[in-house]
Amino acid sequence: MECHESVVSYLSWALIAGGVVFLWHQTRRQVRYGRYVPAESRCFPARLCWFLQEVPAFLLPLLLLLLTDEPPRGPGSTGTGRTLLLCTFMLHYFHRSFIYSFLTRGRPVPLFVLLCAAIFCSINGFLQGHHLLHCAQFEDTWLTKARLAAGFLLFVVGMIINIHSDHVLRSLRKPGEITYRIPRGGVFEFVSGANFFGEIVEWCGYAVAVWSLPTFAFAFFTVCSVGPRALQHHRDYQKRFEDYPRSRRALIPFLL
Repeated sequence: MECHESVVSYLSWALIAGGVVFLWHQTRRQVRYGRYVPAESRCFPARLCWFLQEVPAFLLPLLLLLLTDEPPRGPGSTGTGRTLLLCTFMLHYFHRSFIYSFLTRGRPVPLFVLLCAAIFCSINGFLQGHHLLHCAQFEDTWLTKARLAAGFLLFVVGMIINIHSDHVLRSLRKPGEITYRIPRGGVFEFVSGANFFGEIVEWCGYAVAVWSLPTFAFAFFTVCSVGPRALQHHRDYQKRFEDYPRSRRALIPFLL
């Protein structure tokens, strides 16, 4: 498949613009998701919804990978490096689609949220896969190697934080319970949105490793979408629990 740079550029800027709009929307209205969903909303089981909305971001890059005969020619165009980077992206969504979705004890998800998330994951999965497999060029220098190593390390640290934080949240309730409790342990000792913090670190690390407009756009959209949720959760915890730790921040340890 040929590289369609105009498509890559258009979709990347669309993600950036979408992130700005989503951030603006969340500052004006509380997103109807999770604990904030009105009782009258039409919702679907969380496990099914998480699988359906996340799996396109795994399947589309996988399909592109299987259909790509050889990497594009050019300076630094090594197929192994770009394949490993794409597999790093796919690793997150394999976990989200086939592990997290079947373990979650989250509340039912509104249909509109499911559709929006599935559309985003489809667009982003195609964008990241197409750019890495058909467009990206990497210069083989010590600076590039250092940036790749630093970005990959951040990605791994972020993914560990994200997975551990999800485990902590699941452990707070038994199957079928809707009771809220104060999360404790790990990064939750520092921030209320430890799972969101881990995801932001993850994708910022990925953006550093790949160093491209599409990965920057994805990291930017992640910050705009999950950052406000961490702030909402932080305020909600403070209202629910009189003994909620006052030293905790919402999203960034010791800062925000």
